[in-house]
Amino acid sequence: MTRTDHGNENREAPCAGLRIGDVAPDFAARSTTGDVRLSDHAGSWLILFSHPADFTPVCTTEFVELARQAGEFAARGCNLMALSVDSLFSHFAWLRLIRDRYDLEVRFPIVEDPTLVIGRAYGMVHPGDSDSATVRTTFFIDPEGVIRAMSCYPANVGRSIPEMLRTLDALQAVDAADALAPANWQPGENLLAPPPTDLDEIYAAKGDAGWFLRDAKTAKGNRA
Repeated sequence: MTRTDHGNENREAPCAGLRIGDVAPDFAARSTTGDVRLSDHAGSWLILFSHPADFTPVCTTEFVELARQAGEFAARGCNLMALSVDSLFSHFAWLRLIRDRYDLEVRFPIVEDPTLVIGRAYGMVHPGDSDSATVRTTFFIDPEGVIRAMSCYPANVGRSIPEMLRTLDALQAVDAADALAPANWQPGENLLAPPPTDLDEIYAAKGDAGWFLRDAKTAKGNRA
């Protein structure tokens, strides 16, 4: 249980319903691209994210930037799917405004969730809330349908799209190399090797931290 800045006690933290490593709950719903089902994205990465409401300033800037960067996500084999409590026709009207104002078309699906069934299943909203205007959440779901990362932002702070891409790059890189991504890691930079569990290897390592703080390529070369 957490205490919010507004002084409300005994409120369940956003995202508390799911944890990293959980299988993402399946659902079917209407969206701006037709009927969608989460399990239809099996075999591909998926970023599922909620936004507080259509026709709001912060959400509009997020969707404009996501539309601009949609090709970057697609190039990484990752689909995008948005969700809010707004109706399907509210989504349509908002996307039309974005297109007319910014000359950008949002082509990834935006799911309607007027009954909060999906939002509550994902811990995007508190069970007692009547709308989702408190948080904007993001779930990174791998091709096996497993939640690999998640983030929660307040309604008055927009997400960083470059950080979403960096997180996706890091998840894909550590999977491919069976390695670890250090702080501030960027694509092309070195990864770290998982620490060994063999005592002889630990004793034989050079330096006081050489056994657990190792470059992944160097460690792999030493094992070859």
